Amino acid sequence: MSEAEDAIARAHAHCSESFIAASGPGGQNVNKVASAVQLRLNVYALRLSPAVFARFKDLAGSRMTASGELILTARQYRTQEANRADARERMAELIAKAHDLPEKRAKSRLNRVGKTQRLKGKKIRSDVKAGRGKVRHD
Repeated sequence: MSEAEDAIARAHAHCSESFIAASGPGGQNVNKVASAVQLRLNVYALRLSPAVFARFKDLAGSRMTASGELILTARQYRTQEANRADARERMAELIAKAHDLPEKRAKSRLNRVGKTQRLKGKKIRSDVKAGRGKVRHD
């Protein structure tokens, strides 16, 4: 089992769900049934490494509280079960994405011709700006 899968399994064990009334599709059903799911997860219980935790915190954004609790609300579907599955799937995606290492950026190299063209352009621009000064009558 990979580190990400292990963290997802721990997340399923430590998350709590509450059902709330939802807006959106469902007609009269929306007024009677609490079909939206609010999923809460204590992120510290996942025991993520510091680098993964930092990426997770960035990805979670405003969905993560100052006390380290992730709050996901799912209200897209008409049924509790569909919303529950959606919230759990989004939580798993977030954890898996946090475990993905960002690709290193390859340093670009400028060749001699490109460098001289850049400097030539800077010189032309410098001359244009130098000509904008006060007019002196010497």
